[in-house]
Amino acid sequence: MENDKGLGNNTADYNELKASLMERGLSVTVAQVSRPDWLRNALGLLDRNYWSGTLSPRPVLDWYFERIKVAISTAKQQVEGDMKVSLVGHSAGGWLARVYMAEFGIDDIAVLVSLGTPHLPPPKGIPGVIDQTRGLLDYVNEVCPGSCFAPDVDYICVAGRFVKGERFFSEKRPAVAATGLGALVATNEGEIRSVSELSNSKNDNEKEKQNAISFQSRIVGQGYKQVCGQADVWGDGVVPQVSAHLDGAKNITLDGVYHSPVGARHPDRPWYGSEGILEHWIPHLL
Repeated sequence: MENDKGLGNNTADYNELKASLMERGLSVTVAQVSRPDWLRNALGLLDRNYWSGTLSPRPVLDWYFERIKVAISTAKQQVEGDMKVSLVGHSAGGWLARVYMAEFGIDDIAVLVSLGTPHLPPPKGIPGVIDQTRGLLDYVNEVCPGSCFAPDVDYICVAGRFVKGERFFSEKRPAVAATGLGALVATNEGEIRSVSELSNSKNDNEKEKQNAISFQSRIVGQGYKQVCGQADVWGDGVVPQVSAHLDGAKNITLDGVYHSPVGARHPDRPWYGSEGILEHWIPHLL
């Protein structure tokens, strides 16, 4: 199995996930990427297509595809026989894996599991919405739409429902999904605290509970809007649920799951690779 990282993440962020998978008998290789490596993407600023919103993945992301290629080769060397590998792509790593398959072929790949991946480009013509990928996701969905390599490749797309976003000036009370381990909320002052902490706090009161996460959900909603064009939707705190699924894939939605391993240390904020969560998608790996 080979793991592809999300935008801005580095190899070490996935050490715990790697250990958990290996404990379950899987051979795991993680693509070697450091945080400074992502600065290479700044070369896209020199491409006029960046400014017109029609940017293509290559050559800007060739460095990343080379890391995937090396990781796949390493993964195959670690097992006996000529076995295919399963790709696990977190966040942007999921759609980057789709581009990799389109550009370099699928001979070595049997499964793609995407975790909290923004697969779809934002809709056009919505005021205040700017395609953060500058056309990359348009390219992906034109060149390799949906689960285009199925049935040769199995697509498993996992989305999280951690918090529902809200419009910035909405009067609605925000919502948060229970994790089974607890839930994180934001107080009126914007401080992140657990429900259990709020319950035990001397300063806690019913009004604070009723208004919990109001500020946070509006900030999250603005992020969701940039991804899918709508603020008041459920998502994992970064990627809306609706953007993380693909046509033709086995689409899975997990309640109470946060987007990233960074910031997921609190037991009330599990991410896709946390114990008790990864069991929902591990069975789909080779």
